[in-house]
Amino acid sequence: MREEIKRQLELISRGVEEIIREDELRERLERSIKNNKPLIVKQGFDPTAPDIHIGHMVSIRKLRTFQELGHRVVFLIGDYTGLVGDPSGRNSARKKMTEEEVLANAETYKQQIFKALDPDKTEIKFNSEWFKKMDFAGVLELTSQYTVARILERDDFEKRYKAGNPISIMEFLYPLMQGYDSVALKADIELGGTDQKFNLLVGRVLQERYGQPAQIVMTMPLLVGTDGVEKMSKSLGNYIGIHDNPTEIFGKAMSIPDNQILNYFTLATEVTSDTLERIKKQLESDSVNPMVLKKELAFNLVELYHNEVEAKKAQEDFEMKFSKKEIPEDIPQLSISSDEAKVWIARIIVDSGVAKSNSQAIRLVKGGGVQLNGAKVMDKDHHVDLAAENVIKIGKKNFFKIIWNK
Repeated sequence: MREEIKRQLELISRGVEEIIREDELRERLERSIKNNKPLIVKQGFDPTAPDIHIGHMVSIRKLRTFQELGHRVVFLIGDYTGLVGDPSGRNSARKKMTEEEVLANAETYKQQIFKALDPDKTEIKFNSEWFKKMDFAGVLELTSQYTVARILERDDFEKRYKAGNPISIMEFLYPLMQGYDSVALKADIELGGTDQKFNLLVGRVLQERYGQPAQIVMTMPLLVGTDGVEKMSKSLGNYIGIHDNPTEIFGKAMSIPDNQILNYFTLATEVTSDTLERIKKQLESDSVNPMVLKKELAFNLVELYHNEVEAKKAQEDFEMKFSKKEIPEDIPQLSISSDEAKVWIARIIVDSGVAKSNSQAIRLVKGGGVQLNGAKVMDKDHHVDLAAENVIKIGKKNFFKIIWNK
């Protein structure tokens, strides 16, 4: 049994940012193996947009690891918490969604998660199952389990409070609702991104208050978005959706900054440890053009969420468009003077002369008329990493190779 516990711990902890607490996890695994009773492992997702992206898949693939070890995985769709909106990491309240929007997005989640999870071993739950039954007395009971002082310890709430920005009582309820999900499911383990740590710990407290053993908290690293600045987010538009078509996935992967190549290989692919070590050495020694490694990354991602045939087609399509035919042989260089490596895309468009103002540049972006390294840029707030090799296409015929004038 000792060897089995060691094996499971190694597989479970690989790539995890933090485990609270590891000694409790070991004890829980020991009881699970001894009693032949699988642990209940949960992660919740609020369906705030229709697409699951590869940032989500960092933890979803960890859920698959638990499945392969014989544990019970609960994929929790937060149709009720989605109505509130998670305020984690935000300096203002989220826009409130309608129930119809949340449910429509939830249906797409149910279709997408099986890109990684085993459908026969996945239990899908909606937290409306218990929150719809909770009367106002139950809400009051829940709110009595936590203090305002403790809620204000959360970094984003604290910053907003000190800045005088409004915080609704409804937003205060979000961590309690997420924590109560763990009570309702009697979760042994809850996974989440590092930005979810506060909410996950609330779950531990509430379980103890409701007479249950406190869950193990496992935080996973956050994948930086394709802009190289913010975490990957549907609301920021800097994401690669797992249901994006192969060409989109390939093109978006080619647009990531060079300094994120290893991070993407580590968190977003399933390459071996030996491959990761090889890529790390190549980047450190500058022995390989980063563009070559990004093509390898893009190929891996398309293969992971589609197949090898589609990955080959996507690579051929990218090379045809951006290495052979569509880009003119003599692309004009666009020199951008900046002290910072990240520059707003609207400024680049204006500097190119294609647009005369930021507002005109933003309209081009929103209209789908701007591509960076083969991928459409739809986020008006996108920032381009000048340290990477970039070819921008503005409109139908305007190509520029962006050069950083430091």
